[in-house]
Amino acid sequence: MSHSVPFVRQVCYFLVAILATSLLVACTPAGEGGRSPAIDTALTVYAAASLTDAFGEMAERYEADHPNVTLTFNFAGSNQLAAQIGAGAPVDVFASANPEQMEAAVAAGRIDAGAPVVFVTNRLVVIYPADNPGNLTSLQDLRNPHVLLVLAAEEVPVGRYSLAFLVAASAHPSFGESFQPDVLANVVSYEENVRAVLNKVSLGEADAGIVYTSDLATAPGVGRLDIPDALNSIAHYPIAVLNDSPHQAAARSFMDFVLSDDGQQILAGYGFGAGIPQ
Repeated sequence: MSHSVPFVRQVCYFLVAILATSLLVACTPAGEGGRSPAIDTALTVYAAASLTDAFGEMAERYEADHPNVTLTFNFAGSNQLAAQIGAGAPVDVFASANPEQMEAAVAAGRIDAGAPVVFVTNRLVVIYPADNPGNLTSLQDLRNPHVLLVLAAEEVPVGRYSLAFLVAASAHPSFGESFQPDVLANVVSYEENVRAVLNKVSLGEADAGIVYTSDLATAPGVGRLDIPDALNSIAHYPIAVLNDSPHQAAARSFMDFVLSDDGQQILAGYGFGAGIPQ
C-alpha cells in the first residue's frame, strides 16, 4: 500500500514527538509516586553545647517527618556561637543557654528583638567521678585542700552561673565568706563549654565540676551533689530564627517543633525544665 508524502511526514513528526517526550521523562528525576521531589533544604542550627544530645534526638524525629529538610548543628559555648553570628556566619536558628548571648545576636542585627522565645530551663549540679577521689560528701567539701575542680570559663553561661552560686554560697552562714575564694583556689582549669567540664570529670581528670542537671542524662557513671534552690541559678534558654535566614519557613517549622509538646517531651527526657509559656 502506498501513502502520500504528506501522510508520511505526519507520521514522522508524530514519532519524533513521542521520542522527545520519552527522553524528557527519562531525564527528569522522579520522587515518590513518580512526582518530582520538593526542593531540599539544609538548615544550620547553632545551639548551646548542653543541648547536644536532646537536639540530636530531635533531629532524628524532625527529619523523619520532614524528609526534604536536613539539619546541621554547631554545638559550642553560647558566647562562641553569638560571636560567630555577630561576625556574619550563615545561620538559620540560634538556641542559646542564656538571654545575654541571644541579646548579643539581636544587637548585631541578625535576630529581631521580639523573636526569641525561652523554650527550656536548666539548673546547676556538682558532679564527681564514680570513685569519688576527692571524698566529697557535701558542697562545703569543694573548699577542701587538694580538691581538683574544673569550671566552665566565665564567658560561658554555665561558668557565669557557677560563679553566681559561689557568691551566693559565701553569703550563706553554712558556707562562710571564705567559701568562694577557697573554692576558686582549687580550680585547675576553666573550660570552653559545659561538655568539656563533664568529660574531664567523667574521665577522672578532675575531682569535681559544675554542670547542668541535663548533662547527667548521658553521664550515668558520675556522682552528684545537688545545689539548694536558694543558691542555684535557673538558666533560661531562648531560641530564635535569624532574620536573614534564606529558609524562613523551614527554620520556623523546626523552632515550632522544639516548642511543641513532642519537642518539650524530648527535652524533659534529658533533664531540662519547662520553658516560659508564650
